Amino acid sequence: MKPRSVYRCLALGLLLGLPGPAGYVLGDVVLPPILDSGMVLQRDLPVPVWGRAGAGEKVVVSFAGQSRSVKAGEDGRWMLRLDPLKASVEAASMVVEGANRITLDNILVGEVWICSGQSNMEWRLIQGMKGKEEVAAAKHPEIRLFDVPGHTTSPLPREKGAGSWKVCTPAAASGFSAVGYFFGRRLRKELGVPVGLVGSNWGGTRIEPWVTQAGFESVPELSGLAYQVKQYQATTRVGGGSPSAIYNSMVHPLTPLAMRGGIWYQGESNGNEGISYYHKKHALVNGWRKAFQNKDLAFYWVQLANFQGENRKPVGGDGWAKLREAQVRALDISGTGMAVITDIGAANDIHPRNKQDVGWRLAQWALHQTYGRKDLVPAGPLYKGQEIEGDSIRLSFDHVGKGLMVGRKDGLEPTSEVKDGKLEHFAIAGDDKKWFWAEAIIDGDNVVVRSADVPRPAAVRYGFAMNPARANLYNREGIPASPFRTDSWPRPSENLEWFPIAGQAPPNSVPGSGTELVILNRLAVKVKVYWVPYGGGLRFYGELAPGGTRKQNTYSSATWVITDEKDKPLGYFRTTRKRGIAAIPRQ
Repeated sequence: MKPRSVYRCLALGLLLGLPGPAGYVLGDVVLPPILDSGMVLQRDLPVPVWGRAGAGEKVVVSFAGQSRSVKAGEDGRWMLRLDPLKASVEAASMVVEGANRITLDNILVGEVWICSGQSNMEWRLIQGMKGKEEVAAAKHPEIRLFDVPGHTTSPLPREKGAGSWKVCTPAAASGFSAVGYFFGRRLRKELGVPVGLVGSNWGGTRIEPWVTQAGFESVPELSGLAYQVKQYQATTRVGGGSPSAIYNSMVHPLTPLAMRGGIWYQGESNGNEGISYYHKKHALVNGWRKAFQNKDLAFYWVQLANFQGENRKPVGGDGWAKLREAQVRALDISGTGMAVITDIGAANDIHPRNKQDVGWRLAQWALHQTYGRKDLVPAGPLYKGQEIEGDSIRLSFDHVGKGLMVGRKDGLEPTSEVKDGKLEHFAIAGDDKKWFWAEAIIDGDNVVVRSADVPRPAAVRYGFAMNPARANLYNREGIPASPFRTDSWPRPSENLEWFPIAGQAPPNSVPGSGTELVILNRLAVKVKVYWVPYGGGLRFYGELAPGGTRKQNTYSSATWVITDEKDKPLGYFRTTRKRGIAAIPRQ
């Protein structure tokens, strides 16, 4: 057995309370799995090296002409930082010495990224378009892959993780994230430096399990989730849907690895949400930047693809429309970007097989913004503003590039311009909020929208639907425009009935379609807001001051319970498909 493997097995044995191998001395230096032979270290940033040793033991780390030392704390933990390193394709060794000596070999220096999310990020290279051909060609010795194995959770942050670094070969790449691979392959080609990719994914998961407690605490609107996670104990039972539980087990053991950024493909499991997902995206990025001790950690995500049957109603707003809107809005986080892929999805498949364009578009953002390639346009047109001009509305955009065009995307072929083509999936409405399909024409860097049915227009919507199948606005770089709306009109609303609680437990929530709840506290005292999960019980969401208002994304047929400050139940509301106004009556 290799020396490095001995120490990994030893660490596992100690955690399980097993005796060490013959010759082992308690207090030997142990490193986490993410620091191992074959890894890529991040260039141009301080590089943390950390692990366990005997209390007070001196640990010396030597690499690339540097030698740094530190004494382990009373709990045995230690960490030091190497000075920023220059990129290198020359395999080098790192030596870590304490009571024992560990040698890590075949280490490169370049760019390191984490690739995370649910099933569309987890989707393996072999499963995508031209999977067999792509796997056969995946021979890149300067790309290294680390995949966090399995799907695990923990109520508290775990120190020990699992996984190992592998050189990118067909065998190693076959089961790795296809999106991550294509992203890394383009970076390697364009930057000419080694690339390390760390995969941590779990299909079907919501965003909340990936967010740190500190991330929730950084966003006031998520105080209820922060409170829930703060109550966790080592014995708390958590699962794949529990807030922070996946982060604690599948991401925290990687921290504080030095890396340039992360790419993120997730949202389908939060598809009923709108503004609440925006808040959660802030919490995700804030939390990971703190955990990885890098306030400038780049973060690029994928906007959800087109899916399901086309909605031919011009009002739109169905399905993932508001989730995509929240993904666009979250671009107000510095150092972030978004790959639009509403042109490569499939009505009958939630997993678009074309991962090549997804990785390419994510890399486009990274090359432009993170690596300073200002000659590259990072994205397709993003809505910037509107001007009403009589019976028409003029729209302006960011990221126009070399100009706007009517485009068509077929498979893996580059986007082609449709000569004399017509823009589609634009809708227009007046102040009466009645929507009609509209004529839209490109006028320089603008799009002008009008309809004979709307003589006094007020707002425009483009591709604002679950499946904007006919949306075809691109820039000449071949990247599609993101769906958008220029209005912020709420859906129809209704006043919800207040049910006083008189001895019987309120009904459990039942899964339904996405909607919004507005809770108004008309009492003179502070109250608490709880959601009743599908299996029963209560989940705390926050407090509401006297006279306060809370907007909450939820589902139809959900039960929301109101208690006093001492958790005495007062009453509850049941949501419907309409936007619900839930006024807590004076007692």
